[in-house]
Amino acid sequence: MSLLVIGSVAFDALETPFGKTDKIIGGAATYISLAASYSTKPVNLVAVVGGDFPQSDIQILENHGVNTEGLQIKPEEKSFFWSGKYTKDLNSRETIATELNVLGSFDPIIPDAYQTCKYLMLGNLAPQVQRLVIQRLVNRPKLIVLDTMNFWMDSAPDELLATIEMIDVLSINDEEARQLSGEYSLVKAARKILALGPKFLIIKKGEHGALLFHKNKVFFAPALPLEEVFDPTGAGDTFAGGFIGHIAATDDCSFENLKRAVIHGSAMASFCVEKFGTERLLNLTQEEIESREAQFEALVRVEPVGVTA
Repeated sequence: MSLLVIGSVAFDALETPFGKTDKIIGGAATYISLAASYSTKPVNLVAVVGGDFPQSDIQILENHGVNTEGLQIKPEEKSFFWSGKYTKDLNSRETIATELNVLGSFDPIIPDAYQTCKYLMLGNLAPQVQRLVIQRLVNRPKLIVLDTMNFWMDSAPDELLATIEMIDVLSINDEEARQLSGEYSLVKAARKILALGPKFLIIKKGEHGALLFHKNKVFFAPALPLEEVFDPTGAGDTFAGGFIGHIAATDDCSFENLKRAVIHGSAMASFCVEKFGTERLLNLTQEEIESREAQFEALVRVEPVGVTA
């Protein structure tokens, strides 16, 4: 099923306790697209880069089944750039530099070939840009997923609320859920956020897993304990890509299938953190992915009393 991804394709420079990188490919749409590509192809991308963005990095996306017809290249400008340094426990980071460059004036142009998309993933961008994408689609997709962050809650709250009204699934972390709702309890927060318009809410809790809310239903997916975590950059976007990729592949928007999509997204995110940037997402096998999903399922499986595995 056709999937449309909107977001940033960018450069990142990263430093963690395990090392550092120079400029490498990053951006929300990059992680989303790569993760989704393991479930569904093509992944139709709308983003913008500058003339400094290498053709070799665009080729990486295309090699993974990403349609780059909607990738705007502005030869005289520079690509979005973010640099950050993580603390020893990897739970917090310091932003060293943020250079919007081409992203500051991003006008999302939807190619005609993308107009039939059935699923839409709106990566973290200004909410007015996200809303513009929805308005420019001739037909409303079957499911619209939106990722956002506390920056937009602070700087453009009215725009964000207007955009949230138009979508089906909102994906945010626990801190953002509390800020958006004004509630500390995530159950109360979810109730308030769902009243804003979305049918489903995902609350990501980092190394503590993820929650899925729908009406009065709740599903919890734990995080997989990993021996080595090198770099958490892009893990949330990779989760989103795995999530929407699974739904697009199965063409099933039921709560039960969204639960499976959360597990698949969590599995993809667990790969992402094992290497710097997108490195681990470039050469996965279906066997690896299925094995990782089975590990997640084993974490929560409880055999009936008296039954041994």
